[in-house]
Amino acid sequence: MSDKYDLVVIGGGPGGYVGAIRAAQLGLKTAIVEMRGTLGGTCLNVGCIPSKALLQSSHHFEMADKEFEHHGVDVSGLKLNLKTMLGRKEKVVDDLTKGIEFLMKKNKIDYIVGAGEIIEAGKVSVSPGKGKKKQVLETENIIIATGSEVTPLKGVKIDKKQIVSSTGALSLIKVPKEMVVIGAGVIGLELGSVWRRLGANVTVVEFLDVALPGMDAEVSKNMQRILKKQGMNFKMKTMVTGAKPARGGVTLTMQGRDDKKKETMKADVVLVAIGRRPFTDKLGLDKAGVTVDERGFIPVDEDFQTNVPGIYAIGDVIGGAMLAHKAEDEGAVCAEILSGETGHIDYDSIPGIVYTHPEVAAAGKTEEQLKEAGIEYNSGKFPFSANSRARCNADADGFVKILSDKATDRLLGCHIIGPQAGDLIQEVVNVMEFGGSAEDIARICHGHPGLPEAVKEAAMAAGGRAIHI
Repeated sequence: MSDKYDLVVIGGGPGGYVGAIRAAQLGLKTAIVEMRGTLGGTCLNVGCIPSKALLQSSHHFEMADKEFEHHGVDVSGLKLNLKTMLGRKEKVVDDLTKGIEFLMKKNKIDYIVGAGEIIEAGKVSVSPGKGKKKQVLETENIIIATGSEVTPLKGVKIDKKQIVSSTGALSLIKVPKEMVVIGAGVIGLELGSVWRRLGANVTVVEFLDVALPGMDAEVSKNMQRILKKQGMNFKMKTMVTGAKPARGGVTLTMQGRDDKKKETMKADVVLVAIGRRPFTDKLGLDKAGVTVDERGFIPVDEDFQTNVPGIYAIGDVIGGAMLAHKAEDEGAVCAEILSGETGHIDYDSIPGIVYTHPEVAAAGKTEEQLKEAGIEYNSGKFPFSANSRARCNADADGFVKILSDKATDRLLGCHIIGPQAGDLIQEVVNVMEFGGSAEDIARICHGHPGLPEAVKEAAMAAGGRAIHI
């Protein structure tokens, strides 16, 4: 294994390993440093992938319990085998992490297990663990891709047993009777959905007025209503001030955001899901002279270079949407720039997806953002209740909303609640990337009966000519 490289990537998550592969494809001698012991980062090991595996399994369980009879499928003696369900989740993760390690070998990338620290531009020290000798890697370029970690909540200490982060919520050994989720964002609603489906009484406590803050207001309002109908409880405009674990459960102390009214609530398990913060500690950034802002994010220029020449950063550590696919694109583009090529990312076209049921997906601007910017727009909306395939599937909650420029008809945004929303949004993203219009989607023939027809109808509605409503 060489100690001299063209590129050393610190962090083996989606941004890091994709950047390393792209760099190797372009002929750069590359090493990747990851302290976890498995590649894939938070997303693959304790985030996106295991949560989606549990979301799928728990959806099957709830369908068998509540929906199969409606389809003429009688199920008796239904029983949850949580151990098997968690085992399946672990196997999915294990198979994929092994796959990424294979990709490192295939692309001749040196995979080094240990904590990376930047000594100075061009030098990375790797600590492989207690009792093992440090290794110093010399390199022309460094990419920081260390991702993010759970944001702590003052007064609520995560003990990994009764008070857990998203990591702990993926591996509970039994279904809690009462579960409190602190935070009505993507992570809280997804993991809250898993355990509600499996039998927990779930209450979501949120400081703000709405669930899924930052999304289109109509989407937030309707999604909260749908989840409430499914059995999830919401306690909004409430601040959690403390948590005391005991043998009989956790006692939460809370205070009304506006009226300051104090109250308590008991739960078997409390999930803290108030967001994530950049993981930039212990990287030696101070010694290397790399600037970090007050929140721990690393400022970069249009080429992802920090204030120190030769040191770059991508993904969660530079801010913006904390999404695996955003980090992947940044990793690939950064590697291309280092190789003398050009790269570009349209941040307005990056989709955000919530894998609840129904799913939520969004790309581009919300109505609120367009109004604030003073942009005149057309809005076209089509409900899944009027879509033939959704009705056949008995899965007709939600709608597609398309926003286009009033003068040019150029697509400005799309917001979906509904079945397979995360897949449906991609059609709109593709058209947005090419500078297309709502009319472009409206004129494309869509297969019938299909869920994508709802996207076409919403595009037609933006021009005031939806057919099936």
